[in-house]
Amino acid sequence: MSRSQLVNASGIAVDAQRLEPFLNVFRGVVIRDGDAEYESARRVWNASIDKHPGLIARCSGLADVIVAVRFAREHDLVVAVRGGGHNVGGRALCDGGLVIDLSRLKGLHVDPQARRARVQPGVTLGELDRETHVFGLAVPLGIVSKTGVAGLTLGGGVGWLARKYGLTCDNVVSFELVTAGGEVLHANADEHPDLFWALRGGGGNFGVVTSFEYRLHPVTTVLGGMVIHSRDRAGELLRFYREFTRSAPDELAAYAALLHTPDGQPVAAIATCYCGDVAEGERVLAPLRSFGPPLVDAIQPMPFPLMQTLLDAAVPDGHQNYWKSAFLRELSDEAIDVLVRHANQATSPLTAVLVEQYGGAASRIPEQETAFAQRHAEYDLGILTQWVDPRESERHIAWTRAFADAMSEFRSGAYLLNFLGDESDDTIKAAYGSNYSRLVDAKTRYDPTNFFRINQNLTPKAAAAR
Repeated sequence: MSRSQLVNASGIAVDAQRLEPFLNVFRGVVIRDGDAEYESARRVWNASIDKHPGLIARCSGLADVIVAVRFAREHDLVVAVRGGGHNVGGRALCDGGLVIDLSRLKGLHVDPQARRARVQPGVTLGELDRETHVFGLAVPLGIVSKTGVAGLTLGGGVGWLARKYGLTCDNVVSFELVTAGGEVLHANADEHPDLFWALRGGGGNFGVVTSFEYRLHPVTTVLGGMVIHSRDRAGELLRFYREFTRSAPDELAAYAALLHTPDGQPVAAIATCYCGDVAEGERVLAPLRSFGPPLVDAIQPMPFPLMQTLLDAAVPDGHQNYWKSAFLRELSDEAIDVLVRHANQATSPLTAVLVEQYGGAASRIPEQETAFAQRHAEYDLGILTQWVDPRESERHIAWTRAFADAMSEFRSGAYLLNFLGDESDDTIKAAYGSNYSRLVDAKTRYDPTNFFRINQNLTPKAAAAR
């Protein structure tokens, strides 16, 4: 049996005649093995993901999503849902099952008076930024413009504006969602409030979100960019970074990175964004810019959408990727020493080691207010291993795992859902934190058969009991 043949959850092939009713009512594009688009349609940003769906249903609108969900349920198909396809674990795809592809759902409407944006799930961060920036407004999003808004939002959504305006999920006003039964629900503070709560950080466990309504904030020009130092100053720079960020105002976000320049030179850098008054930002960033001094100081006023593209080149399409990530208890001297030592032994010059600063407004929201529970973390460590040749995978993955193991004594035991790749069930459970039990209750109510399970999965109670 071909890997790309459409099969049900038991591995039994679905007869071609059973497709006909679906094909007659689906108005988008249906892609199967042998079609010209199949190879490109089954690829995502991370080239390490090599899955062969039995059917890719590229939806044209809400009605197509409903049709696809009902068809999959009728024939007991494994279902993956694709938005931007930027999840490192490749959960936008599946082998042998149905991919509900939302990438062509690009509807986007901005209401500048109400400061709201209604957005379909195929929209990327860069596309949303472009439309809101016209009005001097922005949604707090991530840090890579090619990322899809859907997966980012459902997993929490951390980015340059999170310390000032909260996480992406904190700025959702409402969701439109197709349930596992093919029913359309609207979730907000008044309608299905338990679902509204769960969607803000609970991942893709509850249905296919077909529309997001976001709250907008006044952001136009920011003071942002990067300072770069030689790698031999990495330990010193990270200690400075720790002290500098301890007293940072909410308007400032700063990430430290150990990486290589395009010509292969190992460096240490700090990328930063100040989203308030530019003159005040110059004062706040003066210690960062004078420390060292840096080899390169590329900090300057820029439009916020340009700031969102600052790190795009570091995560290009088509590279092999394997990531590890964990929140740190603190950025201690000992943790810095271990971090620098292992980063200096990186097996690929395409790899980046990232320390993300948290805190600010996002940390002042109670853990129980949304499903995203990791509100009190100060720093997240990301080991973003990349390489080109798949024959080298074993070596690069082994280095990544050894690095992650060496940092275990400094981890808090909490994880960022959107950074997780191929992880254990215990790690995924830890990412949901103190809200895990309440999320399981919501999963049990809205998806009792675990129809949506190609995700960082929550097992409903009835399924767990079997």
